Amino acid sequence: MSDHDETGPSRKPRAFSVEDDASAARKTTEASGAARGKVGGKPDKPRKPASLPVTVEMTKAGDDPFDTPAADPDALTPPPARPRKRRLTAGKVLLAALGFLAALAIGMWTDTLIRDLFDRVPWLGWIASVAAGVAALALTALVIREIAGLRRLARVAGLRAEISRKGDAASAKEARALAAQVSSLIAANPLSAHGRKSLEALEGEIIDGPHYLAFAERELMAGLDRQARQLVLNASRRVSVVTAVSPRAFVDLAYVVFEAVRLIRAMAELYGGRPGTIGMIRLFRDVIAHLAVTGAVAAGDSLIQQVVGHGLAAKLSARLGEGVINGLMTARIGISAMDLCRPMPFRAVQRPGIGNFIRDIASFAEAEARPGDKAGRE
Repeated sequence: MSDHDETGPSRKPRAFSVEDDASAARKTTEASGAARGKVGGKPDKPRKPASLPVTVEMTKAGDDPFDTPAADPDALTPPPARPRKRRLTAGKVLLAALGFLAALAIGMWTDTLIRDLFDRVPWLGWIASVAAGVAALALTALVIREIAGLRRLARVAGLRAEISRKGDAASAKEARALAAQVSSLIAANPLSAHGRKSLEALEGEIIDGPHYLAFAERELMAGLDRQARQLVLNASRRVSVVTAVSPRAFVDLAYVVFEAVRLIRAMAELYGGRPGTIGMIRLFRDVIAHLAVTGAVAAGDSLIQQVVGHGLAAKLSARLGEGVINGLMTARIGISAMDLCRPMPFRAVQRPGIGNFIRDIASFAEAEARPGDKAGRE
């Protein structure tokens, strides 16, 4: 038998339309929607175009903080360094009361000791009396020195704040008065001699206030700024070397704090502050607070990127790399100390940044690493 007899009559061929799955699904959805419209009795009508009321302000694309490249911390203009307001707090009252009680206790103990010595051996009583008098004179001199140091720091902060406030609108008389105060403050430093002579040469000239202040800043602060840069660079180099060879992290931290205190004191003495012990504690606290305000403490990642960007990652060992980072953080502290100890704000002269020190510190660390590399290869 043939195939025709087994399967029955053959179906005539015809054409089929080929549609993709998306088109078929769309037609199925439209058909179901039309069916729902017929069942409900209310067919769907196209909505007329209308404007929506604007009640929410949309964020622009340019305002996205994560869509724009991060700015360089050194390229940002830091806030002006202003003196902190000293307020009377409960802690200060407590310390003052305890100090007064301690002074009374020491005084009563000294008086009792001297009386007992007079009763036993008179000449020992006289010696104790003289020693007590010398101690009282030394304490008086110490208190006077601390007060003078605090007054000098307050004078520096006041001058800086006043020049920052009146710099763009100062009259010629005010500008000359402010420049004279700065000149008298740093008169003891021989590095300011040339600048003071240049200001004296302009005594009879007619110059407007802002230009005179700009000229005074360039002349009076130029030599001091160069010395301050050298101080920061030397301290950063010492920190980078010592922390690279020290075996303990505690030693690193202790030496960094020691160099930071030493650098801040040298910076204050350079610009005419010369603080005492209490003034140094306050200044150190203000420097750390200023670092927090300018965001320099959280710049560790950018410092590492800058070091790597100079192609030194492959040349420096891990310990020397840590030393470079510690040296750069010391440079940050030095720059903040310049902001607070300088009697004139950075206006006519560009404020130094970490980029002014990174090349010198990194090249110094690389030079220190070369002898060790040579010895290892030998």
